[in-house]
Formats: sequence, C-alpha cells, structure tokens
Amino acid sequence: MKFVDRLKINLKSGKGGPGCSSFASDPVNPRGGPDGGDGGHGGNIIFKTNEHLNTLMHLRGKRNLSAKNGLPGGSQNRTGARGKDLIIDVPAGTIIRNEEGQLLVDLVEGEHVLLNGGRGGKGNTHFKTSVNQSPLHFQTGEPGEELEVSLELKLIADIGIVGFPNAGKSTLVSVLTAAKPKIADYPFTTINPQLGVVKLDDFSTFTIADIPGLIEGASEGVGLGHQFLQHIERTKAFVHLLDVSDFSQRDIWDDYIKINKELEQYDSKMTDLDEYTPLSERKQLVVLNKIDSVSEDRLDEVRKLFRDKDISVIEISAAARINIKELLKSLSLIVFGDNDDE
Repeated sequence: MKFVDRLKINLKSGKGGPGCSSFASDPVNPRGGPDGGDGGHGGNIIFKTNEHLNTLMHLRGKRNLSAKNGLPGGSQNRTGARGKDLIIDVPAGTIIRNEEGQLLVDLVEGEHVLLNGGRGGKGNTHFKTSVNQSPLHFQTGEPGEELEVSLELKLIADIGIVGFPNAGKSTLVSVLTAAKPKIADYPFTTINPQLGVVKLDDFSTFTIADIPGLIEGASEGVGLGHQFLQHIERTKAFVHLLDVSDFSQRDIWDDYIKINKELEQYDSKMTDLDEYTPLSERKQLVVLNKIDSVSEDRLDEVRKLFRDKDISVIEISAAARINIKELLKSLSLIVFGDNDDE
C-alpha cells in the first residue's frame, strides 16, 4: 500500500431538516390545531482513530466529504430523522489544521467531533400563541458547517531509527519486527516510513519506525527532510544507526554530528504540538551497524572516537543477526524501564 501522510479535504456537516407546517383535523378534535413536527438535526463530521491504519491512503482522491442532512418534520408532531454522522477513520497521530495552518485537532486516540450538523427547524406547533392559534410559520433548519482541512500524519512509535541513507535501517526493522520494508544496497531504498511491532514476549511489545534516510539540510526541507523528520516527533527515543563497514567510505563522526545538527535545527522551528519535547533532548542509542564488514583496526578507531566523547555505543550487524539480543535489551529498558527491582 502506498504511504500517504499529507492531504487536503473539503468537509461539510449535514443541514438541519425543515420543520413542518401542519394542522390536526379529526372527529375527536374538530377545531384542530398546529401539529407540525421539528426537522432532524444534520449529521456531524467525526474523526476517529483506527489502530489498523498507518497511512492516509484510503482518503486520497476523496476531495469532498459530507455528512447527511436531517429529514423534514412531519404532521402529528413527528420529528424528522437525524442526518447520519460521517465518521472518518484516520491513523493515530493524525493532525488536523485549517486553511491558515492553525492546529485544530491532534488526534492521538479516540474520536473528535470536528463539525457539528445544523439544528433542525422547528415545526409550526412551537409558534402557537393565544393570539395566533393557527400559525403557518416554521423554521427551515440551520445550514451545516463547511471547512477545508489539511491532514498530516505523524507516526506514533516508541522508537525511531535515524541515520544517513544506506545505514541499514530497513534491514534492522525487518530483523526486529514482522515488517517487510524494501531492502537493497543503494541509498534512499526507503522513501516512506515503515512501522513495525517488536514482540519481546506474549505480553510485551513496542513499536519501532524506520525513518527514511536523512541528509544534510533535511531540517530545511532538503530531500523531503520535513516529511521525514515529522515522523520522529512523537517517538520516546531513537536509534542513531551508523554504517561502520569498510565499504561505506563515510566519516562516522561527521555523520553522527550532522544528524544531530539536523535534529537541533528542526527543534529550533518548534511545532504547535502539545508537550513537544525537543528531538535533540530525547534518549538516543548510538548503534554501530555492519560490524561483520569492517576490519578490527577500523572498528577500534571508531570505538575510541565515541569512548573519548563519553558516548556509549552498541555494536551490531543487522544482516548477520549479531548482538541483536543485546540491542533488544537496551531498547526494552528505554521503553519499559528497569523492572529488575519489582
């Protein structure tokens, strides 16, 4: 399924149904009287999180969405049926903004009524007075609300994996979870975030997101940087994956500094999310990947680089499944804390 994390939709709640102008006339009550019922209320526009969704793809192409109108009132004081609500399922983590970019809803869980349907009009029964025993007047019903909104998905994951292209993020996700991201030996294999569930045992699971490869200038939008970075805004912590193989020919320390700089620059823009914690202040687990494809001398140099800066690292090979259990233990401590004392 294609990953879609941004789109615009025109929304319209239902119009209230008109009231009825009617008069009773029967043998029991020969003089009759007004008995027009009220119109039904229009349907609401409701957004609801759906745990089975992780993309907005199902809404693509649906430019205009409307709730149902309320039905007219009837004689004998019968109220018209209420218009059916339009419930729009979205992934958890969906943000809704108006045309001016103002945040309307940050939908992490549950549901939210975004637009209320119009109230149904009153029937002529309501307008009977001592001086007007046979009112003809009734209300037509209120119009629904209209709004163009932008939907933006920010994945909700416990752990986000960041790093330069071809660092091995997709491979790591495929090893840790049941996700099946595209994997190949060239940069930018992953162009969409991948979300997977790590199962530790029958009761303990956590989510992990493979964030597409960042490049220098990502915080300014280079290489779809904003679209990539937005998906780690909600993570508790992230794995900073570095390719130490002899084939990468990359400056490991320079890569580490550049990625952290992008996180800091993104923080400087801030967002209007509630309780936003700067990315640069979140827990970061530095992981050296592809240790099965590096000489011992080069690996020692890299170890010393981080040791001299008092930065702890974990050495793995995702492809060869080396030290994966050690990595899982460290990740579980970040997500669940240390439960040894319980």
